[in-house]
Amino acid sequence: MAISINKKRTNKSKAAGRSRRQLRIRKRISGTAARPRLVVNRSARHVFVQVVDDTIGQTVASASTLEADLRAFDGDKTAKAKRVGELVAERAKAAGVEAVVFDRGGNKYHGRIAAVADGAREGGLSL
Repeated sequence: MAISINKKRTNKSKAAGRSRRQLRIRKRISGTAARPRLVVNRSARHVFVQVVDDTIGQTVASASTLEADLRAFDGDKTAKAKRVGELVAERAKAAGVEAVVFDRGGNKYHGRIAAVADGAREGGLSL
């Protein structure tokens, strides 16, 4: 009779894996006044981006696809995400931010997440 060893399942779902990745990323990166954190959150339909200074816990700039001018923007979700990146870069530069640390929030660097980063780079932010 074989004795089985109970192995703890660590990856129970996609959401659990994403939250583990998110915690791992947040342990390594933190935003400062000189280089705040560019945080990207996404849902099935929208993208939300914030530039956060973690030393004082304050949002410096933000943009999302929920804003009126971006709701009227024609294009697919990836094109809207790129436009959000350009918009947040413009607002961050107006607030005096030139360089940021990219926080993908546990998501793969692919699709809309990569489009936000590309838009921010084209807007003049250094990632």
